[in-house]
Amino acid sequence: MQSRHSVHVLDKVAQPSREPAGPGAPTVLVVDDEPANVTSLEKIFEREGMRVLTASGAKAALELCRSHRVEVVLTDLMMPGTGGLELLRALKELSPDTEIVVMTAYGTVETAVQAMREGAYDFVEKPLKRMTIVRTVRKAAERQHLLAENRSLRQEIRKLTRREIVGSSPSLRRVLDVAAQAAPSNATVLILGESGTGKELIARFIHEQSTRASGRFVAVGCSAIPESILEAELFGHERGAFTGALQRREGRFAKAAGGTLFLDEIGELSAAVQVKLLRVLQEGEYEPIGGDTQGADVRVVAATNKDLGAEVAAGRFREDLYYRLNVIAVTAPPLRERQEDIPLLVDHFLGIYCMKNGRPRLSAPRELLQVLADYGWPGNVRELENVIERAVVLCRSDRLGLEDLPEPLRRAAAEPTALSFSVGTPLGEIEHRMIRETLRHARGDKALAAQMLGISTRTIYRKLGEIGEVEESE
Repeated sequence: MQSRHSVHVLDKVAQPSREPAGPGAPTVLVVDDEPANVTSLEKIFEREGMRVLTASGAKAALELCRSHRVEVVLTDLMMPGTGGLELLRALKELSPDTEIVVMTAYGTVETAVQAMREGAYDFVEKPLKRMTIVRTVRKAAERQHLLAENRSLRQEIRKLTRREIVGSSPSLRRVLDVAAQAAPSNATVLILGESGTGKELIARFIHEQSTRASGRFVAVGCSAIPESILEAELFGHERGAFTGALQRREGRFAKAAGGTLFLDEIGELSAAVQVKLLRVLQEGEYEPIGGDTQGADVRVVAATNKDLGAEVAAGRFREDLYYRLNVIAVTAPPLRERQEDIPLLVDHFLGIYCMKNGRPRLSAPRELLQVLADYGWPGNVRELENVIERAVVLCRSDRLGLEDLPEPLRRAAAEPTALSFSVGTPLGEIEHRMIRETLRHARGDKALAAQMLGISTRTIYRKLGEIGEVEESE
């Protein structure tokens, strides 16, 4: 009569020895207090080309899992001391990626089912059949390999798609130098700049360089949240504080405790919210709607593409709040002021979107990079990213071409430059041609063109009026 620990091999014909386990062979750890079973299973798995480790109990098994990479653990459920179920729980804590198959004797199937509920891959009943145990362990190893491969791919994609500041231009380095200096302090930072210049990336950079890096970075798009609920979103509310407040809810200030709260488009705050934010910055406290005063352990970083000074002058933004926010100000440079970063950004976005779309890595020829560098980029880095994503999807070869770019870029590339002058060209004509060319790069945006040229918008209109092009340029 066979004991509950016996291993029964169905095919009694002696199996020929196989080659030693190759570099991709899975490692199986056999755990059983019966030496005869361990020896039989070791021989079976070695003949199948697997690496085999053995242990007579839970303590030795855990030590082996600490010192070796083990794909599958095959363990007996009924062992003296620490049993298979306790070992399963400890292994799931120590090595969550390892698949576990349990061996169970007749009458303990319920325990095996419990083991599966707690994370075991499968169970096999004793007496063991060679083909069954090999098939089960192989499937467990294949599953472990597939899950590990998927996890690795997800991590690679996350790493690649993680937003980061790309570039080494002097204008960008100057901004990052100031941001790095400000980061260790608790001073409020105001990030200025046009839309699409990466203001949130600079805010994250400040957070990651700060003493609060281990805390959360919570971003709030003030313009994206309706004014009627923005106050509750920022400061939270108690149950019953207003119609529809069925339960207590934490605000973003509470969620960012110990970390950094990034308020994007802060120029969009209503007057009421401006008052409450001013109190936070002055007193370090706030009141949830319908609740009691709470401390605010938060570092505030704000951003806007508006001229807050002009907003203050127009009475739309509180002057005292403006000065509280504007302790340290940095301006994210527009892409047109960091053209030398365009090849680096193109390479970065190609890596992201080729992987996302399952394409081999595409290249961007020098001529195409020159077209991109010559463009005005009114939408800044965000616009460039969209252009590259589109090009990756539409490209039919292994390198990007002009035909993969949107129509405005193709048209700009086809137009001859208007900036070559001969000796004796009147200064007025040079001036007018420069304005027209800048407007072309700015897609007709006169305010942007004026900023690029360092003149007022009124001057743009006046100069265009001199040559009768005001209506045409509108």
